[in-house]
Amino acid sequence: GILVCMLLPFAMKAIAPYYDRFRQFYWQAMILYLINGILAILLINELRKVFKTVIDDDCFVVENVISLNKMGNFSFMIAAISLIRLFVYITIAILVVILVFVIAGLFSKVLSGVFAKAVTYKLENNLTI
Repeated sequence: GILVCMLLPFAMKAIAPYYDRFRQFYWQAMILYLINGILAILLINELRKVFKTVIDDDCFVVENVISLNKMGNFSFMIAAISLIRLFVYITIAILVVILVFVIAGLFSKVLSGVFAKAVTYKLENNLTI
């Protein structure tokens, strides 16, 4: 992910001759893609933290509630940045990206709430769920 963000300027320069919008809105697209790339890296980092607790067979912990909440925030931010791109240029793909990340954000927020309840029950009953 980090490598992709670092190579983004070179990739966009290579694609620009074949895609008018990239040539016309190079800097705007570059900034928006870079921000979304960084947010995606942060989202994947939180997802890795959650997977680690699942592998360790200890998934109902407060850290996962925090990670799921952050993942929801990152998803909503990616959708918002992508929404800004609609003012630069519109494609069908970006509409799909916005929808996917809004749904992912909602799912993460709901799952965060479910995990918070599970953690509470686990701590109250001192049982493994």
